[in-house]
Amino acid sequence: MISLARLQRLARRHGTPLFVVDHDELRRNYRKFRRHLPRVQAYYAVKANPDPAIVRTLFLEGASFDVASMPEFRIVHENIKHLPAKTRQDWIWDKIIYANTTKPVETLEELDRYKPLVTFDNIEEIHKIKKHAPSAGLALRLRVPNTGAMVELSSKFGAAPGEAVDLILEADRLGMVVEGISFHVGSQTTNFENYVQAISLTAGVFKEARDRGYKKMNLIDIGGGFPAPYDATVKPFRELAKVINTEINRLFPKEIRILAEPGRFLVASAGYAVSKIIGKAVRDGKTCYYINDGVYHTYSGVIFDHCKYPIHSFKKGRKRICTVFGPTCDALDVVSMAENLPDLARDDLVYSENIGAYSHASSTYFNGMPPATVVHVNQ
Repeated sequence: MISLARLQRLARRHGTPLFVVDHDELRRNYRKFRRHLPRVQAYYAVKANPDPAIVRTLFLEGASFDVASMPEFRIVHENIKHLPAKTRQDWIWDKIIYANTTKPVETLEELDRYKPLVTFDNIEEIHKIKKHAPSAGLALRLRVPNTGAMVELSSKFGAAPGEAVDLILEADRLGMVVEGISFHVGSQTTNFENYVQAISLTAGVFKEARDRGYKKMNLIDIGGGFPAPYDATVKPFRELAKVINTEINRLFPKEIRILAEPGRFLVASAGYAVSKIIGKAVRDGKTCYYINDGVYHTYSGVIFDHCKYPIHSFKKGRKRICTVFGPTCDALDVVSMAENLPDLARDDLVYSENIGAYSHASSTYFNGMPPATVVHVNQ
């Protein structure tokens, strides 16, 4: 954890708005994941925060990577481009999954030479992959319950369990190999039962595939959804890990590889936002603060990720309910309508913790205002 004094020093040195990434925390989170899920190979979901320095730290820790575009693929590939061709290819096969179920033709044609593992969830995608990336290995994404997840994904992605084996056999008929099954229980899932149901559904698909003569599957990708500790209501990760370990060990033999795609879990608590108050007003008797960061920038997760990031003050004092607005001319730029802050003045600093995931990653240049300056510490 970065001290408040250090955050203030960084803000004075680099200015605001500031986005601070703590690489010690990245390493702690990765090691915690591996410690509590020893059978699971962790593929960092690059979309959560594609900063090359974050990818580099996790690469050095031994992480694998989940990418969803060629730019994300290239960020990871930068770390292995110096390797001999065969070693590099082996690394890609073992350490990268292209986990976007619908891919442009141009992407497939570029991917093909890397012989990647890619996901699919419909018959159209099977034929597209066969034509434009025949060297790829396949993983079928299964639609599973997303009950209680902060971000629901099952309405957009995943094949129904009842059609799964038909799709697997169609890919096999075309000469492609379906290596296994993937699923995603929804982002920031605190309902552990989602994992139980998803793993059970996957086991059912494995059995049906074997019963119908397909015996080439050797992996399961249990996706992401691992919750970040945003507040005290989020249960400890070790409790979720115990549930997952029990189910995978009960239903799948040791020779089946288990993959996962943690994103938020690895980077959320490693990020801090520091901004300053640029304006103050009283509206209908309520104090309103305007800061130089907002939902078009580091607080984009308020809109895109359905997430709340409490605003804290470095100053002490009696707190009262106030509103915090971002700096742009859009009325949508509201960071919080109900924040507890002491009486503050223009140029005072405020900060948010646990803002490393799906925040700076979706920052924009709206109104001509650039994203926050990024500072990496403890690299």
